Parts: sequence; C-alpha cells; structure tokens
Amino acid sequence: MKLTAIQKLTGTLELVTGLHIGSGNTEMHIGGTDNPVIKHPRTLEPYIPGSSIKGKIRSLLEWEMGVVDITEGSPLGFNHIQSIESEREGIRPQALDLLRLFGGAPDLKTDEALIKEIGPTRLAFWDCALEKIWVDEMNSRNLLLTETKMENVIDRIRGVAEHPRNTERVPAGARFDFNLTIRQHDGENLMRTVWRGLELLELTGLGGSGSRGYGKVKFTRLEMNGVDKLPELHKVNNPAATTSQAAA
Repeated sequence: MKLTAIQKLTGTLELVTGLHIGSGNTEMHIGGTDNPVIKHPRTLEPYIPGSSIKGKIRSLLEWEMGVVDITEGSPLGFNHIQSIESEREGIRPQALDLLRLFGGAPDLKTDEALIKEIGPTRLAFWDCALEKIWVDEMNSRNLLLTETKMENVIDRIRGVAEHPRNTERVPAGARFDFNLTIRQHDGENLMRTVWRGLELLELTGLGGSGSRGYGKVKFTRLEMNGVDKLPELHKVNNPAATTSQAAA
C-alpha cells in the first residue's frame, strides 16, 4: 500500500440556527449561563472541535448503512466486519470504506490480513475556528460572539412556565473555517462517501438540542486545490433511496 496523495478540503461552515457544543464546564459562576459553549483557552472565542464533526458524520453514515444494531451502538470497528457479512449482505464494501476513512481501532484478535486491507485512517478533521472576517464584523458593531437562549418547561395543566434555564449558543450567521485532510492510497477514490457524509451533516445539524432547532449548518464554500467543490456536495444520492427506487 502506497501513499499517492494528500488532499486538503477547505471551506466555510455557516450556522443557519444557533449552535451549542458544550464545554463540559461543571463550575457555577455568578451571572454565568447554565450551559456554556466550548471556547478556545487562549482567545476565548467559540469553536467547533474536529472530533464533533467527525463523530457526527461517522454516526450518520453508520445509521444510513444500517449497521448500528449490529454494533449495538458502538462505532463500527474491525470486530464487526464478520457480523456484517453474515447479517447485512452486500454492505461489506461500504463498511470497509468507512473504516478506511474513519479508522477502527483493531485489537489483538483482529485478522492481520484485514488490517492490511484497510490500512491507515484517511480523514483528519481539524478544529474549526471562527472566520476572522466575521469576528471583525461583530466587533465593529459591538456585538457579542455568543448569545444566551432562555428555555423553560410548560406545565400542561396550569399552562405556566417552570424550571427556567439558559443555554449559551453561537448565533445564526456565524461562519467557521472548515478544514479536512484526505489521504489517498494506491489511487483509490473514497470521496463519494465523504460528500455524502457532509451532506448528511447539513441535513441533520451539529451539537446539542437539534430537536429544538439548534445546530443547523450549511457549507457556503468548499475548495480543493483551488477548485470549487461545492457542486459535488449534492450530487451524491442517498444509497438507500436509490435501492428502494430500483426495487420499485
């Protein structure tokens, strides 16, 4: 197996609705929010961890592939391949491609031939910092980089609000710099899966409280080697839908 190319996909990820990715901060501060967003320790500006994007895309692809019941909720790994072959006929190639892209943490019992067939992890998701131009725009207007969203529970009988809480969010319209590195071995092309994963991210969103309207995102720019790749994002059809249509 030979490394034949390393490509970098860059772009702009814009928030359509407010985004909350928690910091895990358990301390209570007077006048602070109940649920702060994660911020860079030096700049104190909110950012999107690369791990959040990678985890969400991987999860969505596994759900679409139909293997979550086989893995019992765990990320797809090398140890699941044999079960997939016996329970989900025809999806082994997709499962192998997903492991090539995202990795699978083999253990001592993993077949050496399978490890060599998969090879090293191809994708590297980098943390997404706020776009400098957007930060400058907000600063010039004396606006904050985050907002506080108030929420409560409505008593169904009395019709009154109870248990008020507040959540910090990055506001709609914020723009982040997106960077993804893709390793290519032996001239392979795994971009179809990458494009589908990014499209699923747009459809479902990022962060917490998605069912309450948080975290809807869209890519407004995607480039690779100076070439506009945004049109590629929506060319990939839903494999499940394609199969259903063919069967009909």
